[in-house]
Amino acid sequence: MTYSYIIGYIPTQMATLRRLQKKKHELDTASYDDLVYETPRRWATNILKKAGASVEISGTEHLPQGPVLLVANHEGNFDIPVLISKVPKPFGFLSKVEVTKIPFIADWMTEMNCVFIDRSNRRSALKSIEDSIETLRNGHSLLLFPEGTRSKGQGIREFKSGFVRVAQKGGVPIVPIAVYGTSRLMEQQSNRIKPAQVYVQVLPSISIEETESTDEFKQRIQHQIEHALLELQKGENVYD
Repeated sequence: MTYSYIIGYIPTQMATLRRLQKKKHELDTASYDDLVYETPRRWATNILKKAGASVEISGTEHLPQGPVLLVANHEGNFDIPVLISKVPKPFGFLSKVEVTKIPFIADWMTEMNCVFIDRSNRRSALKSIEDSIETLRNGHSLLLFPEGTRSKGQGIREFKSGFVRVAQKGGVPIVPIAVYGTSRLMEQQSNRIKPAQVYVQVLPSISIEETESTDEFKQRIQHQIEHALLELQKGENVYD
């Protein structure tokens, strides 16, 4: 039921998308993004409900006004639905270029300001960085997973440093986010969807210091997220 809903809901909303696109010239960037995001947020929330996911989020007061680069650890396939549903700020995200071949879904993702990447093509990967920078400069928020792949609950992987350049060139602060428990919904269940508790913590926004190297800044953000994950795990154990 959940799989069919994931694929089947978006095509039914194409008329909604066409109506929204006609209003684009009437609204400012933030207002239009909010309007577009209502449908993906409803989709994501219903997916979580059907999957039996219970999500607790804290720290949303740390989200500043205006565009930001959201940087999160990548635990599982449910990270995107969880963050779309629970983070009260519209954002696009990086996605495999293969998604552009899926009718309707690609249309919605484009309108959400998602950036598509072909990981097998170095030129495409470099272009995705420039596209991400342009997205931020145009006033839209973006989510990146610096690990580059899912950890599946096996501990956080080393962050790649490309996100630092994206934030610097895009002229926006970084908002670190810790996600804990999404792999228990699917990856730790032999890819069968089962109910699970998920925790999300939004951390205060930060920018690189003048005296700080790219690698130092990358490590600082990774350490903040790692620390938050440990705290989320401790908190869960207290209530077990």
